[in-house]
Amino acid sequence: MNDIIQIKNLIHKIRGHRVILDSDLAILYEVETKKLNQAVKRNIERFPIDFMFQLTKDEFEQMRSQIVTSKTAGSKRGGRQYLPYAFTEQGVAMLSGILNSKKAIKVNIQIMRTFVYMRQWAIENKEMGKRLSELEYYFTQHCKDNEYDIKKLYDAINLLMDRTKPSKIGFDINTDN
Repeated sequence: MNDIIQIKNLIHKIRGHRVILDSDLAILYEVETKKLNQAVKRNIERFPIDFMFQLTKDEFEQMRSQIVTSKTAGSKRGGRQYLPYAFTEQGVAMLSGILNSKKAIKVNIQIMRTFVYMRQWAIENKEMGKRLSELEYYFTQHCKDNEYDIKKLYDAINLLMDRTKPSKIGFDINTDN
């Protein structure tokens, strides 16, 4: 895993929470999914329902139809024996307390940064949507036949669109950040 991993693509919305599945975390941490879940079960009091929950059969089937599935990390059978666990941002942070390898610490820092970036991006886009609505209102009220105002409007919209372009999300496991 020497290439850039797109953590954002591993984050799913389930039950209204942004989560990462146990198997995806296991790949990032370079451990078997079974080992990760064993460590969690040994420390289950650290993982209340808002930090980690197990998917239902229906949720898992729906996810499997939405994403390309591969063999579970370290699985000799090539499939899951149990329904996956989903970890919220707080659950991933709690994992840093039970997985103390340098790799786990490094990965957790990058995952936390990704969650923070996604939250900031969502807030900024909400503001941009409001500003676009204000510009639309201004345009319909004041710029009916004025070419100069129309150009100003398009310039402002282009500026807003440039600000909302997502930047590259992910991390390189070969860096110290």
